[in-house]
Amino acid sequence: MKSIKTSKLVMVILTLLFLLTACNSNSTGTSTDEEGNKKEDSEGQEKVTIVYAAGKDPTGSPHKQIEAFEKTHPNINVEYREMPTDTGAQHDAYVTALNAGSSEIDVFEMDVIWPAEFAQANYVLPLDRFIQQDGINLEDYNQGPISAATFNGKLWAMPKFIDAGMLFYRTDIVEEVPETWDDLITQAKELKGQEGTKFGYLMQAKQYEGLVCNAVEFIAAYGGEIINDNGEVVINSEDSIQGIKKLVEIANSDFVPNNIITFTEPESHTSFIEGQSPFIRNWPYQYALANDPEQSEIVDKVQVAPLPEGDAGSAAALGGWLAAINKHSEHPIEAWEFLKFMTGPEGQKIDAIIGGHAPTIPALYEDEEIIEANPFFGNEGFQEALNAAVSRPVAPNYAEISEIIQIQVSKAIAGDITADEAVENMQTEIEAKLVK
Repeated sequence: MKSIKTSKLVMVILTLLFLLTACNSNSTGTSTDEEGNKKEDSEGQEKVTIVYAAGKDPTGSPHKQIEAFEKTHPNINVEYREMPTDTGAQHDAYVTALNAGSSEIDVFEMDVIWPAEFAQANYVLPLDRFIQQDGINLEDYNQGPISAATFNGKLWAMPKFIDAGMLFYRTDIVEEVPETWDDLITQAKELKGQEGTKFGYLMQAKQYEGLVCNAVEFIAAYGGEIINDNGEVVINSEDSIQGIKKLVEIANSDFVPNNIITFTEPESHTSFIEGQSPFIRNWPYQYALANDPEQSEIVDKVQVAPLPEGDAGSAAALGGWLAAINKHSEHPIEAWEFLKFMTGPEGQKIDAIIGGHAPTIPALYEDEEIIEANPFFGNEGFQEALNAAVSRPVAPNYAEISEIIQIQVSKAIAGDITADEAVENMQTEIEAKLVK
């Protein structure tokens, strides 16, 4: 009898030990790290779902990227959440959710002008420790978007795809691509009226964000800068003044439309594809539009080059999109794995082939499959223009800084103030508004 009781006692103790062990582990074979994030082990993997938010993409590229990622990461399920197409509406939707501390979205796309604002507001995770632990070489990326994603010495997003201002020209009119802005002025005057053209050059000079992009290009081309890497306002310089003077000279010339101050992208690209100018400053989409037989009168007559040089070289305003991790994400490790894949060579290749987006990794422009899908990407002038990309001022309150630049440059174009006064005013007003 004593032996039976002893055996029962042993069984009870073993059962309790088993239950205690089970309570301190999980049935799927996962454990947690020091920060409480789930980790995989050799016994099994827990299925984790993360949410990836981005603006509407009719090409289906996001779905292809997710499909490829999930094949190599069977423990991570990615849910694609489509956001508004309008950039402003998308920005506001993120701010509303993130300001409330929502963890519903894990990875989301960011316009290149958002990182400082989102970092300052504590909406996103710094990525430096992930990059260091995985040995990612940021030198492999175009440095324009890397600069745009950097604020207060930390990287807050990874580059996804890139846009940059470029010079498009009519090959049936232009014999030699202008190297400098003065060369362009000379040619624009001479070529105006040839082959039925009405103008010599087209740009975006309305008081809106596009004017800021044009201003940034002229300022940087002449060696100026608006806010430096240390967060200091440095626009009040002779270099910046020269850049603004050249912009004002062109905007007031007789070879641009007399209502150029009403021109945004649609007005300028419509005029160009209707055959009204030998030159236009615009974004990469202009090439495909100019070669669309259903819309364009200049099919197969357009090529691309970097914007003309000022005293310091060529400069192109940086556009495009980045991707970041929500500071409140409950799955930061899995979010990083997807972000790393999506913005890495494999993810960007899918996006280039399916989505037609220009990669931020220069080496991908040597990929035959990408060039076959996008012959334009193989154009030397296109790649040179991307390499000349410079970011717009990096500031948490970028919208306020942009408005100051728009107003002052518009006043200079209108002749209400001089370029010197515009630059001096920008220095004072941006210093007063800048949030570091």
